[in-house]
Amino acid sequence: MRKEFDIIKAAKNVFFTEIEALERTRDTINDDFVRIVDLIFQCQGKVVLTGMGKPGHIATKIAATLASLGTPSFYIHPGEAMHGDLGMIDNKDIVILMSYSGESSEVVSLLPVLKEIGCTTMAITGNANSTLARETEYHFIFPAFKEACYLHLAPTSSTTALLVVGDALAVVLSKLRNYTKEDFGLHHPAGALGKKLLVKVADLMYSGDKNAVVCENTRLQIAIVEMSSKGLSMVTVVDSDNRLKGILTDGDLKRMLEHSVDVYNVMIDNVMTKNPKWVDYREMAVDALQQMNDLRITGMPVLDENARVIGSILMQDILKAGIVK
Repeated sequence: MRKEFDIIKAAKNVFFTEIEALERTRDTINDDFVRIVDLIFQCQGKVVLTGMGKPGHIATKIAATLASLGTPSFYIHPGEAMHGDLGMIDNKDIVILMSYSGESSEVVSLLPVLKEIGCTTMAITGNANSTLARETEYHFIFPAFKEACYLHLAPTSSTTALLVVGDALAVVLSKLRNYTKEDFGLHHPAGALGKKLLVKVADLMYSGDKNAVVCENTRLQIAIVEMSSKGLSMVTVVDSDNRLKGILTDGDLKRMLEHSVDVYNVMIDNVMTKNPKWVDYREMAVDALQQMNDLRITGMPVLDENARVIGSILMQDILKAGIVK
């Protein structure tokens, strides 16, 4: 059996079969889909998804995708629903019931109670004549296609098609809501992507007593002490109005010491880097990191909206924040 069975061909046939199912489903997107999108967009409550078995697993993923893209949504197990979880649903909600056959007993049994609650019901099914399609207010019907399982029994093509229809709902709705990168970051604050979209320079900069700052016309020795005492790799030079005049980095200092510069008598103005690159405190930290990478520097002064120095930001602190992986 093993020698006669072409594993690669069999695996590719699964792809061919499921791709064909997706193409047929894509071509079935019609006004029923548009109506469902419009109703969800106008929904004043939550979107609740339910399904049994493998469609239930897909429904869980779709609920998570909807929620992450701005549509309040959650999954409810049909069995648990009949034992108290229906209390999570009220008449402002939309409940989407998923069953390819449209006859899953656990899912169909929810219909009388959902009607009593008064919520809007929708079905996603492959059987237009099923109980689920007949007894819900709105529905999306899959076209006929084969399951990729060689017995044509196990949910394979149907769960793939269901997943993509759910993705289409979530993505189209996010577009209608003008969902932004900042919105996405707000809903994903713990991950690197969320941090990239949320963390600003102001959140990571050294400010106040933690920042290393000296006035112009200061002796280099004092600037070195200031840099060392704050534990930073740079010291910012300002005028009497706190406007940026220059910076001195630990790299600059090392090069000066190699040339035996008199740190006790030379003034900071004579050795600092004048008109250095800086960043606005309102900028995203990831953008500041990109600037530093492009300029091949490891830190920058931070200025406020009035072009006054309010802090310093270092590359190492942006990296430590986990903004990039």
